[in-house]
Amino acid sequence: MKTTIFALSLCYIVSLSSALLGSDKIGINYGRIGNNLPSPYRSIELLQSMNVRHVKLYDSDPEVLKLLSGTNIHVTVMVPNDQITRIASNRSEADEWVHKNVLAYYPSTKIRFVLVGNEVFSHNDQQVWVDLVPAMRYIRKSLNEHNIHNIKVGTPVAMDVLESSFPPSAGKFRADVAEVMTSVVKFLNGTRSFFFLDVYPFFPWSASPTSMSLDFALLKEGNRTYIDPHTGLIYTNLLDQMLDSVNFAMEKLGFHDVRIVIAETGWPHEGDIDQPGANDYNSATYLCNLAAKMSYEPPLGTPARPGVEIPTFIFSLYDENQKPGPGTERHWGLLNSRGLSIHQMDLSGACPAGDKGGARHLAKPVNNQPYKGKIWCVSATTMTREMELAPAVEFACLQGNNTCKELAPGGACYEPVSIVSHASYAFSSYWAKFRGDGASCYFNGLAVQTTVDPSHGSCKFPSVTV
Repeated sequence: MKTTIFALSLCYIVSLSSALLGSDKIGINYGRIGNNLPSPYRSIELLQSMNVRHVKLYDSDPEVLKLLSGTNIHVTVMVPNDQITRIASNRSEADEWVHKNVLAYYPSTKIRFVLVGNEVFSHNDQQVWVDLVPAMRYIRKSLNEHNIHNIKVGTPVAMDVLESSFPPSAGKFRADVAEVMTSVVKFLNGTRSFFFLDVYPFFPWSASPTSMSLDFALLKEGNRTYIDPHTGLIYTNLLDQMLDSVNFAMEKLGFHDVRIVIAETGWPHEGDIDQPGANDYNSATYLCNLAAKMSYEPPLGTPARPGVEIPTFIFSLYDENQKPGPGTERHWGLLNSRGLSIHQMDLSGACPAGDKGGARHLAKPVNNQPYKGKIWCVSATTMTREMELAPAVEFACLQGNNTCKELAPGGACYEPVSIVSHASYAFSSYWAKFRGDGASCYFNGLAVQTTVDPSHGSCKFPSVTV
């Protein structure tokens, strides 16, 4: 989960320095996976103070929709993944959903999109894949029956829906979802809706930071370019490459005119030690340059679709402290838990910028290069959360592979007999053994990475070497 709407206004980009930002082209994702976030009432106040004109929700929360009533904010609501099969099975279920989640608030709440599911093809529930388009059709028919034609129906997908994305002209949907994607795009084309795409240049760059230009990923103009060998199209940034790979994938299905909406994009302002490039400077730079690019008049589009406007939702309004996974997952917010700007930007005016589109008001980052060395995963708990350590240790130890062998009585790490000490060993051992399978050093916020070796005496903590 971003900015003209909240007006991260004119970032200086060499070729876009005269760009006029309009507050109607960029929206914000309002995620709420956190236990320290401002109330919905305060959140709507903040959105209004930021001149936000579009907000995307991950549900259809009654309190939020009521609070948005009478505002000038256009709203996107979402059908949860676990409701798709039920809605697809019976038209009356779709009617009931529309009645409870749209008609109860519309038109005083300016609902403009209903998104059915969220990244369903990133999860291996193939029944939901099959039920997706039938559910979308039923929702659309129910809206039509109430003579509502200005609410579009879509579904957001991630870049992993593609089998190939480079070069852009080779963009192709995965074989296992190609048939369903054909139905999805056909539906979007027939209803004049949009292809909602979650697209993050941070991820491909961070996966290969030494072989890909950071400036290219941060949308800095006047730097490296890439020429697609099959089309001759010239790319000046990674985002355009990613967008056009989806455009070409749709064209291979026979659809040339379905427009993309960026459902999520952003850059994390903080992350774990083994996540290079996650910092304030890069985040501010990306968001500023994104705002300038997407708000430029006339629209810039992409090399494959020049001049086509691309509505964009930034991820996200807040840092969400209860999201699982690597550290970056909890640090995409524009605002912190107190509702203050994380990037110290004047969201009502021009975005400070430096040379070639950099955020000069922030210190230059020190973690743009991958960390080289050993990292351990240790307990980060405070006294108030010590009671949560025991089940976390049990989880780590039950994964097998001798994860906690040294914690047994007589083992090298049995002493000191402390839940905090045992948790640190268990966390570090688990992460070292299963990081390659996707394990993270998180444990519901109980663990943190460190470069300080916690080993003591004959007790040697397993580590990850990067």
